[in-house]
Amino acid sequence: MFDLKKAKKDSGIRKDALILLEKKIREEFKGDEMMFELHLIRTLEAIKEGWISLEEALSESLEIPKTRKVKEWKTK
Repeated sequence: MFDLKKAKKDSGIRKDALILLEKKIREEFKGDEMMFELHLIRTLEAIKEGWISLEEALSESLEIPKTRKVKEWKTK
């Protein structure tokens, strides 16, 4: 559904780190491929934009905290 190949390439994240990130997200969305892809794309974008670090993405839940304002997550 989403262009994951391009998103991964554009992220600049090492292949081994991408594998770990994909595994973490897949565990959160077992059996729901569309949600997996959506959250992977959103996480890669958040890392690319500097909203979160790769380390934060790998160590924390990938859900957006309810206290965070929506406008902080919008792209330019």
